[in-house]
Amino acid sequence: MTDGRLAGKVAIITGASTGLGPVMAQLFVEQGAQVLVAARREALVREVAAACGASAVAMRADVTIESDVTAMVARCVETFGRVDVLCNNAATPGTDLPIWEQTLDNWNATIAVDVTAAMLCTREALKQSMLERRTGVIINFSSTAGFRGAPGKSHYVTAKASLRALTKNIALEVGPYGIRCNCLVPGGIDTELWRNWVRRTADERGVAYEEQRARLLSGVALRDISTAGDVANLAVFLASDESRTITGQSILVDAGGCMLG
Repeated sequence: MTDGRLAGKVAIITGASTGLGPVMAQLFVEQGAQVLVAARREALVREVAAACGASAVAMRADVTIESDVTAMVARCVETFGRVDVLCNNAATPGTDLPIWEQTLDNWNATIAVDVTAAMLCTREALKQSMLERRTGVIINFSSTAGFRGAPGKSHYVTAKASLRALTKNIALEVGPYGIRCNCLVPGGIDTELWRNWVRRTADERGVAYEEQRARLLSGVALRDISTAGDVANLAVFLASDESRTITGQSILVDAGGCMLG
């Protein structure tokens, strides 16, 4: 495909095996991009690439491992010639624990995937392609939990809030090179991961799934939840030249659940 809002662009999407990643990969390809999809589960990420067609390649990579990240970016440059867009989508929710029961392993593992990996991937995309070419787009993926807080999620809330600060600092450093960095901030996304959480919390309260879902969305202006496609559409905009003067921003897509300003 030669037409589209991302025509001629090359993107890396991490965390691409399930949830938002595959939807984003498909939409990027439909909009004209060539995409390297990466995740720890090789079989799943290969299925994602196959579904996207010839414009996508798959690679197993653990983004918490420095050598894996270096190799991932090198593979993209070797295959497609450059990296135009980096989507730091890999994330883990960790294990919900009240702060007085929080474990160092749970805390560190969540920070490693949700924050440190974004730094590593950004560093390598910049070093191996973007800085020399003086162009590029980096998209981090936070959560409204990083604004609102969430009981039992001190590890996750801290990680997602940190991504917003990291985004601003990256934007300041890379702006003189013509490179942009923004943070996409979903609320809940209607994926299996979110639905499993609704089921679990419904069971904990002893109520039906639909009742718990309605309760969780009662404070959302649209009484709705974003689909992965809704979030992917915003990612396409931020990756495209249409957003060429938007950088250092954290942009919410959450049906009006968290309103700032």
